[in-house]
This record gives sequence, C-alpha cells and structure tokens, in this order.
Amino acid sequence: MKHKDMRSLPRAAQEERRRQVIGLRESGMGLAAIGRQVGLSQTGVFNICQRYRELGVAGLRSKPHGPPVGTTRRLSAAQEAEIRSLIRRQMPDALGLAFALWSRPAVRALIEQRCGVRLAVRTTGRYLARWGFTAQKPLRRAYEQRPSEVRRWLREEHPAIVAQAKRENGIILWGDETGLRSDDVRGRSYAPRGKTPTVRPSHKRAGVGLISAISNKGVLRWMVLERAITAAVLIVFLARLIRDVDQKVFLILDRLPVHRAPAVRAWLAERRDRIEVFHLPSYSPELNPDEYLNAHLKRAATAKPPSRSKDELRRHVTRHMRSLSRRPDRVRSFFGHRSARYAA
Repeated sequence: MKHKDMRSLPRAAQEERRRQVIGLRESGMGLAAIGRQVGLSQTGVFNICQRYRELGVAGLRSKPHGPPVGTTRRLSAAQEAEIRSLIRRQMPDALGLAFALWSRPAVRALIEQRCGVRLAVRTTGRYLARWGFTAQKPLRRAYEQRPSEVRRWLREEHPAIVAQAKRENGIILWGDETGLRSDDVRGRSYAPRGKTPTVRPSHKRAGVGLISAISNKGVLRWMVLERAITAAVLIVFLARLIRDVDQKVFLILDRLPVHRAPAVRAWLAERRDRIEVFHLPSYSPELNPDEYLNAHLKRAATAKPPSRSKDELRRHVTRHMRSLSRRPDRVRSFFGHRSARYAA
C-alpha cells in the first residue's frame, strides 16, 4: 500500500489515523502490518506508538503548525494601536488621504503613511477583522459643523439649561419644522427582476409644513403650516405653547434665521417669565430629538398611497400627528437615538 503523508491530512483526520494505529497495536498487530493497513511507514507507526507511551492520549493530538500566532505580523503592537486610534477619531480626508471613508485601500494607505509598511489589501482586511472593525453605513455630519461647539453644547450649555429648568420648575421642549410633498414616495417596492416598479404621484405638486415641539416626558405639541415658516407663524405657535403648558417653557431650536428674527426676539423679551428660547450649535440636526419625529412622520406619510391634493396630504399629516399625540411612549422613543440620548 502506498504510504500517506500525514501532513497532507486535516488535523481531525491525523488524530483519527493515530487512534487507529494505537487500536491495532493494542490488539497485537506488528508495526509493519499496521503500516500496510493504515498506509504509513513502519517508522511512522513506531513514532506514534512512542508518543502514546510517553504522553498518553495527549500524544495523539496534532500540534499547531507554523510560527506562534502574532510573531509574523508586520505591524508592532504600538503601530496597531496607533492605526486603530486614528480610524476611530478621524476620517481619511482629515489625515491627508484621498478617500472619503475608511475602506481597506484607505486603511492600507494610512498604514503606509504612518508606519512605512505596505500591505496587501487582503492582509489589511485581516488586520481590520482582528481589531473587530466592520464595514458600516456612516452617520452623516455637516462639513461646516464645528466639533468644539458641539462639545461645549453637550458639556456646558445643555446641562446649564437643564439646571435652570429644574430651578424654575420649567419644561424643556425641543422644536423643529419640516415639510411634506404629495409627490414624495420613498423606500423600496418588490417587483419581478428587471421590471422596475412605477409610482404615479399627482403632477399637481402640493405641500404642507409642520412645526412641532416634544419633551423627553412624551409631551407633543404641533401645528400644520400652509406655507413656509415665518416670524408671524412662529409667534403663533409659541403663543400656543405657553397657553397649553402650565409651566415655564424652555424651548430649544436650531439656528434657522426665522427663529432669531427681530420680531420673534421682541415677542420673547416681553414674555421671559413664561418662555425662553435656546439655540443648538450650527449644522447639528442630529442633536435635536424632534428631527427623529420628522423622519418618523415622513416615513409614515410616504408609506400611504400618494396624495392627490393638498387637502388629502394635510389629512394624512393631521391623522398621524393626532395618533402620535396619544402615544407618549413613542414620543419618548425619539430620545433613544444615539445622538439624542443626552437629552433623554
């Protein structure tokens, strides 16, 4: 029988072959006969029996081949730590690399830039997998956003507003506006492969707006808008807020120019004991929990058949917001998004 090179077998098969040898040997069979039956040389059979006598069952297990894990890596532990830290804290363009996102080629370029080591793309992927990095859809942030302003808001300004509201027994509300159009159809629709589905919205485009304010206790106040927000319309909404809420209102808005219009500031100055308005950092919509209410509304509205008129669109919006007003648990859930948890 032709001899079989044990090294060419999987580890499980190697161990099974050794157990066969020991079983035949214990039954009284000679070394040469065992070798002919299992396809090994007489020396190979002898070595297996000797390992079994010295180590017992442990001698039948296969040992790891090759050098110890980690000894052949081209990056040192310090270099790996540096690369991991840079990927966590920065995007490629901030480090002078011609990439928008961290792909395997981008990480390879970073390693070559910082460590002077050029790796294959496949090897770079193995490093990323070893570090526990996975490919993910990124969150979007405005390029104009200033991280220092965001940090100051999170560490100083927002905690100060919370403390003031607590002293004055007030309520913190987060406000925002959004718009919906009758021809806005989103998402995916199943259809036969190669047959792209077609939606037929009305060519008479209609739109309505909505302004809302929510609290982390589940309070929701809203008003449908017939046209774009103006200072006069915003004042009407603010007046409704202080009429409906029996506490002082601490309202947080973004920096839309209409929110800081002279007429609005003058109206607020006369009612400082009832309402105060604060503004989020520029280009930071993700910090406003009310943005997630807007996204929820648009998903719900566009899941319905396309509206054929402005009145129909307004009814869809009104029906959904009334339903949401009766679900404070759903309103509170908008504060569960990662970027808005600080306000919860």
